[in-house]
Order: sequence, then C-alpha cells, then structure tokens
Amino acid sequence: MRLQGKVAVVTGGGNGIGRACCERFAAEGADIVVADLMEGPGNDVVAAVEALGRSAVFVRADAASADDNEATMQAAVDRFGHLDVLVTSAGISGKGYVSDGDVAGTLERMASGDGSALADPATAFLEMPLDEWQTVLDVNLTGTLLAIQSAGRRMGGGGSIITLASIAGKQPEAGTPAYSVSKAAVWMLTKFAAKTLAPSGVRVNAIGPGFIETNMTAVVKAVPQLEERFMAQVPMARFGTPREIADTALFLASDESSYTTGEIFHVDGGFYTE
Repeated sequence: MRLQGKVAVVTGGGNGIGRACCERFAAEGADIVVADLMEGPGNDVVAAVEALGRSAVFVRADAASADDNEATMQAAVDRFGHLDVLVTSAGISGKGYVSDGDVAGTLERMASGDGSALADPATAFLEMPLDEWQTVLDVNLTGTLLAIQSAGRRMGGGGSIITLASIAGKQPEAGTPAYSVSKAAVWMLTKFAAKTLAPSGVRVNAIGPGFIETNMTAVVKAVPQLEERFMAQVPMARFGTPREIADTALFLASDESSYTTGEIFHVDGGFYTE
C-alpha cells in the first residue's frame, strides 16, 4: 500500500499506459481521477479501480485544453480533498491518431499522409503538413505543460508529477518528426519544472518508454517491415507491457523516490545500449 491515502490524476487514463497506471496505483491504495477524451474506456477504468477497492471518477478532458486541465485537477480536489500525484499519459503519434484500437483505420490514415510513418522518411519530413506538426505538439507538449501547471497549483503540500516522454525524444528513428520533437521537449519541460517546483516539495520526473504494447504501437505489429525494423533496435527483442511502465511510475509516485527529481527513466528493453 505504497500510495495509501494518495490521490492521483492520470491523463489519457482510458487505455494503455494510462490505464495500467490507474490500476497499479489503485492496487497500492490510491484514489484515482481518470481523464480521457473517450468516455466508454474511461468509465471502464473507473469500474476496474472500484473493483480494487478504491474510489475513482472519470473526467472527459482534452489534454490540449487549459479549461479541461483545470477542471480535471479541480475534480480531484472537489471529490477527494487534495491532489498528490499526476501522470501525463495523454498523447498522440499523429494528427489522425485515435486511441481506439482501430488498427485498420490508423493504417489508412497513415497511408494517406496523416502520421507519415509509412512514407519515405525524407518525403514525409519535407511534405509534412503544418497542422500535423501543430496538433501533435498541442497534445503532447502543450498538454503536458497545462497539466503540470494545473496540478502544481493544487499540490500545496508537495507531490509527484510524472511525465511521459519517449525513446523517440532522443532517437529520431523511433518516431515521426512531430512526435519525436514533442517528446524531446517534454523531457526539457520536465527538467525545468523539477528545478522550479522543488522548493515547494513537488517532484517532477519523466519516463521514456520504449516500444510498449499499446493501441499506439499496434500498428507497428500489423506491418511486418515496421515491426522488424523496430525490434532490431531492442536487445531484449520484445515489446514492453503497460504494467512495466506503471511499475516505474509507482516508484516515482511513492515516497521511495523522495530524493529523486528532474530525472528520466528509460524503460526500453535495452534500446540505448546499442
């Protein structure tokens, strides 16, 4: 019960890494605010948390909306009285990405240029539409900033903020241009926030996942040449699981990491040993 009495907000909590964090934190004693655009999956996670004996509330939220972030963090205070932990798991790989598990639909959007992972890299970069770039940065980077600001204003007695960066933030081949740049910027934002908020007792750390089995990477497994290319970079030769990321997030959320801030933890199967 390492999070007994804690209240955690998880953006993008409806599936994948976000859901795994919600369930892992609840199993360790936390009450949860599940923030997501998709109401059905979000309410499923609420039910899963309640089945673990904890309380949860769903808030429909657009990560890129300042008002929605404010409403999400305030929901934690209104329902549970305080806010102790934030995980910024909301993110997209491309403008047309929808985290609904529709691999065929995602492949169709990518093939039409919305995401660019299936195109020739040079062409994809030179012809990338501006709205593709802007939408990804709005969600992944600005959304992280807004969440940190909204949560930080409500963590008067200290707390832990955990951002989701990526191996793509340091290795361009691991993501599309907008995604890689957004995640690199999330890492710098994490360090800036950690230094700025440390005097108030708020710790800020990042997790940089490798290739994890989620709706986002399902498209990789559906295209043999993509899966082969990605797995060739992973010494452990397998995808990670959302639970493995959630276990790292649990350490960062708990008092076991009380002297840790401004760090990034790569859970990547050895990706950076190459």
